[in-house]
Amino acid sequence: MSLPLSGKIALITGAGSGIGRAACRLLNREGATIIVADRNVEAARQVANSLNGDNQFIELDVSSKQSIQNGIQSIVSKFNAPPSIVVNAAGIIKDNFILKLEEDQFDDVIRVNLKGTFLMMQNCANAMVEKNIVNGTIINLGSIASKIGNIGQANYTSSKAGVEAMTKTASREFGKFGIRVNCVLPGFINTPMTESVPEKVKDYMTMQCPLRRFGNPEEVAEVIAFLASDKSSYVNGASIEVTGGI
Repeated sequence: MSLPLSGKIALITGAGSGIGRAACRLLNREGATIIVADRNVEAARQVANSLNGDNQFIELDVSSKQSIQNGIQSIVSKFNAPPSIVVNAAGIIKDNFILKLEEDQFDDVIRVNLKGTFLMMQNCANAMVEKNIVNGTIINLGSIASKIGNIGQANYTSSKAGVEAMTKTASREFGKFGIRVNCVLPGFINTPMTESVPEKVKDYMTMQCPLRRFGNPEEVAEVIAFLASDKSSYVNGASIEVTGGI
């Protein structure tokens, strides 16, 4: 009996840690060949080495079109096909209050989180169309913070609101090529991004969640695995919250 993602190639950005790393493991468990992509090439190497099968790790800067194109070319060279599953999990935070937020802090977050998602979708979808890939799927990582706001995160919430809106547009444009595009909106998740949050703030955030706890990366990755599979074959342009009920 074959696994749900057998024969699929999955490119996952921000794969060296957090939700990206969990997605690598879950999609690999479901049978996919994983391209572990991260700016931290050593972290990507470690994740790739922990997986089963013939996987690949690449150094990738999602804010650079050339870096993305080089990455896709290396994938096609090795597997003779582009990825048919793309998970855009790369993201950064540079928090500050609006009155103190520096312009470069705003620009950096928008460049990686929003522009990076755009460049990944554009170049990966073009590669799928060029190689006549059918049943392609792109999963973008948004955030519940883009819906409810979060103190000190004007740049981050703006970038993630843009990712969700862009997902809906891409789903309409790519549908005719058989490429589905969906967005996952995590809530408060235990990742390296949240490790630096003061305990007092974490306690407050926990109380906002009906389940009274932070989520785990694997709980988000399970939803990503669903969207990557044929089980979600008629799910397109959707935003799925994984928040514990926030």
